[in-house]
Amino acid sequence: MRWVFRLIGLVVVMVAIVLGALFFLPGDRIAKIAAEQITKATGRQVTMSGDTRISFYPVLGVATGAVEVANAEWSEAGPMFTADSLKIGVEPAALFGGDIRITGLEAVGPQIRLERAAGGRVNWELGVEGVAPSGQSEGGTPATANRLSLTLDRALIKGAYLTYTDHGTGETQAIRDMDFDLRWPDYDGRATFDVVLRQAGDPVTVSGHLEQVGAFIDGAVTDVVANIEGPGGSIGFDGRAGLQPQVQGRFDIDMPDTRAFVAALDLGAVDLPQGFGAGVRGGADVTLTQEMRLSLRDMTLDLGGNALSGAADIELAGEVPRINAQLNAGALDLSKLAGADSNEAGAGGDTGWSRAPIDASGLALANGEVALVADSVDLGDLKLGTTRTLMTLDRSRAVFSLRELSGYDGLITGEFVANNRSGLSVGGTMNAEGINLERFLADAMDITRFSASASGEVEFLGVGQSVHAIMNSLSGKGALRTGRGVISGIDLDRLMRAGDLSGGTTVFDTLSASFTMDKGNLYNRDLAMKLPLARAEGTGRVGLGARDIDYLFTPVLLEGDNSRGLAIPVRIEGPWASPRIKPDLEKALDLNLKAEREELEQKAEERLEREVQKRLDVTPQEGQSVEDAVKDKLKDKAERKLRKLFD
Repeated sequence: MRWVFRLIGLVVVMVAIVLGALFFLPGDRIAKIAAEQITKATGRQVTMSGDTRISFYPVLGVATGAVEVANAEWSEAGPMFTADSLKIGVEPAALFGGDIRITGLEAVGPQIRLERAAGGRVNWELGVEGVAPSGQSEGGTPATANRLSLTLDRALIKGAYLTYTDHGTGETQAIRDMDFDLRWPDYDGRATFDVVLRQAGDPVTVSGHLEQVGAFIDGAVTDVVANIEGPGGSIGFDGRAGLQPQVQGRFDIDMPDTRAFVAALDLGAVDLPQGFGAGVRGGADVTLTQEMRLSLRDMTLDLGGNALSGAADIELAGEVPRINAQLNAGALDLSKLAGADSNEAGAGGDTGWSRAPIDASGLALANGEVALVADSVDLGDLKLGTTRTLMTLDRSRAVFSLRELSGYDGLITGEFVANNRSGLSVGGTMNAEGINLERFLADAMDITRFSASASGEVEFLGVGQSVHAIMNSLSGKGALRTGRGVISGIDLDRLMRAGDLSGGTTVFDTLSASFTMDKGNLYNRDLAMKLPLARAEGTGRVGLGARDIDYLFTPVLLEGDNSRGLAIPVRIEGPWASPRIKPDLEKALDLNLKAEREELEQKAEERLEREVQKRLDVTPQEGQSVEDAVKDKLKDKAERKLRKLFD
């Protein structure tokens, strides 16, 4: 029994010695041990400097001054991690070797540098052996990653400054004033995180969990749940991810105010119109591969008035993304992009085209092809029905192939081009069949007096940074053909028979015309209209930019197949909204009384000649005019007087 008490006493003395050693161990020694253990585990040199204090209760730990963790050997950017101060809590066993179980970590004012080399290596890949500073394997031996002997009950980082540099693209992104709270109690288990970003002042929170941290660090794909919330809305992800990067899962977005959300992340100012991303709700199944190929499936988006669904494949590895997408829409409202009328009133109270600058820089954001099918399209002034189009986007030039464009009871096919490579220009070639002119002209030009079913074609080109500039620069050519139709507001038969311009309607059988466009004006010289008892011709100008008209319409009443009818021209002039229609009497006189006027002029000339002959006693010889006869008589008289002077 005596030996038992002696043995117990010996154990007590040894424990006392160990605890005493720990108690009197200098703080810098504890810091050095911790730094050595972390260096050994990560393969990165860890340096702790400044005042160092040790604590035993409630946890064993150390508080240091400045801390520095070395960067990868291939990096020239300086330390990967620095902090003004650091507190680390560890289990006592860490002082005697073995796994490091950090029970608490708190860093103040840390600066974190994350880098991706041009060859694809990343500086946060820790514990990698067999790799030279050049990034190549040494001696033909494959590089291997050591498993980190590390867990973390809780890490708390305040006021962090994080930068990410991609040396392949030369881009650097920075996150300022970030708070980070991480809980990782089991190396192979789940880690939860809560991050607060203050890029532009208003906080944005990122929270979620990573299911198998150890597997994730080793390069495997594991379950991830993350949610970003900030002013203006939220974005959520539930799926799987890896460091390569690899992502697969469901993205959901609920963002009533895109502008506020983007501003809070300090990603630049955006001013998206309503219906085009000012507010966004929806989601998609997302897959991102190591080759930076992104696929979106089962995509549904409500853009605040416009709803889209479909699928897309996007290549992100190039200078700009390349897109291949198939989108479907219901009623698509593009009126905010079409340039509504401005507030500047023109003649007759008409409003001019919008002078607001058109920002076409979005044409440079991507290349690729996008096929769109919509039930209807609202272009502001124009309303279209079922639409099937393929947009090909290449270096700021978008070509819309109109495979089917129904509207105004007809069908439009052709091509429309928007080019912003050196200033904005729009153009195209279009063919139309069976268009309801009454509805089309009412929407496009505020003209409501003309109704017929028309077919035609047009080629056009406009240049400018506003709708006003484009419409005033239009050039091109085209033609128009109609069947039976009606002109409201004028009865040509009553006008020609009675000179009455008090209203009514005119029914015509056919109409055809060709036209050219130059500097925003449409010119027509060959309008031909066939009426039941008349025919009509037209010539004039339609101001596409000025929104006015100056046109001479000349109907001719037919009394019989071989008879000459009565022509009474009608001039149409003024703004589109309220043109003036009146007979051109001077032109009417020129056309209808030309023969009578010539006859009267001939009679007056003959009478004048007789009177001159009588008063001057002049008789013209055969083939001689009265004027020549008068000249000859005056010459003879002058010669006789001269002779008398010398006789």
